[in-house]
Amino acid sequence: MPPTDRTPKQDRSRATRRRLLEAAVSCLAEHGWAGSTVSVVAERAGVSRGAAQHHFPTREDLFTAAVEYVAEERSAALRALPVQGRTEVVAALVDLYTGPLFRAALQLWVAASNEPQLRPRVTELEARVGRETHRIAVELLAADETKPGVRETVQGLLDMARGLGLANVLTDDTARRRGVVAQWARLLDEALGRAAASRAGTRDVGGKSAVIPGVSRG
Repeated sequence: MPPTDRTPKQDRSRATRRRLLEAAVSCLAEHGWAGSTVSVVAERAGVSRGAAQHHFPTREDLFTAAVEYVAEERSAALRALPVQGRTEVVAALVDLYTGPLFRAALQLWVAASNEPQLRPRVTELEARVGRETHRIAVELLAADETKPGVRETVQGLLDMARGLGLANVLTDDTARRRGVVAQWARLLDEALGRAAASRAGTRDVGGKSAVIPGVSRG
């Protein structure tokens, strides 16, 4: 088959896969693990059950791939954030844990705690997504993890964000969350300010680190 004939078919396959992944996350967030079957997801995605199973042979394949896909999309959006103040960065990180993706992941965690065949896959996925989120947070916060306590401070921020996500599952916690985000941003300024200032004092010039006059490197 000529490449020009294959390409539309490949594009349709990728589009079908994407619809299935997005539908799976929506179903998990809305209906939980028990109510999110392959048939339900296929119907929402507008494809046949057979087409869904062609892309994802098992239910576990579908839902772990779905959570990973949306997590990667959110990570890409975070990495694309312009340089901002710490309040905006903290708010963006907290948003990771207060939307449909977190609700879907939470349902997957609960299911994994009761289903042995799902547990190792979800455990590995959570570890991988957690490492990537931590790396992005370090970059956005300009945190120097060579400084004592900085890594734990960043991890504490992400643990706090996860807790805010849990608080938001049953009720809208938006108003209280704004105050918590602002306070954490102030605490991060105190804890990370010196490390950030040190990083801000250097710029890459021709592959070398150049010190900006008047800014101490610590």
